[in-house]
Amino acid sequence: MLSKNSTIKKLDDDYYNIENKKATIPSLFYEVNEIIFKEGKPNSDLDKAISIALWLKKNIKGGKGLSLASEEALKAMINGNGGVCSDMSQIFNNFCVINDIKVREWGITMIPFDKKYGGHSTNEIFSKELNKWVLIDVSKSILFYYEKKREPLSLFEVYTSNFSHNYYTFLEKNIDDVQIQNYYYNKKASPFLISKYNNSIYDKYLKSLDTKFPVFVIHFFIYLSGKSYSYKFPLNDYKNMFR
Repeated sequence: MLSKNSTIKKLDDDYYNIENKKATIPSLFYEVNEIIFKEGKPNSDLDKAISIALWLKKNIKGGKGLSLASEEALKAMINGNGGVCSDMSQIFNNFCVINDIKVREWGITMIPFDKKYGGHSTNEIFSKELNKWVLIDVSKSILFYYEKKREPLSLFEVYTSNFSHNYYTFLEKNIDDVQIQNYYYNKKASPFLISKYNNSIYDKYLKSLDTKFPVFVIHFFIYLSGKSYSYKFPLNDYKNMFR
């Protein structure tokens, strides 16, 4: 019901900021943003995005999935009460909005689906300085590049490069993660855009109904209202997911 096939071209102008304006982002994000940039903001979009991602990685230890309204999710994550890659991607989106950075969120799954690997969430930001989208995996703290060119890659460049790309971390330490291999160097890996996610709508429903209904029921209510997000697959046919 939520999944649709698409194309790279059709997704050029599909990003989180269209549905989510600065005025709709909860106040806690602005308070934390002041802490993130207490020493001042970098000039470039990519450097600002990396600063946000670094702060989140250093101050959120992660844990269980939350499925909370965005402000409650941020509070829980800062207090050490959980947060998986999708929670991290979601709050990263809101920080990008208030810092005037175009952002979008991607899921990664396997086609055909393989429950052994499950799924992953990652982000792209649009760098005005580079005039391109740049893939930034916040929970893994990595960017991608071609072997002989240090310019960071977009998600489409990563998935259409025939694995001729490398990754590097913007943390102080090196990482070697099996998940990175599974989702960025695997022919079965398939990215899908989380399109038209309206944060204020989901916050409203999650806050008012979270003690009365399971999360999947709340999401179904939103779907029935016609205000749901959708999953757009630009590179693979989602209909092959369970064949």
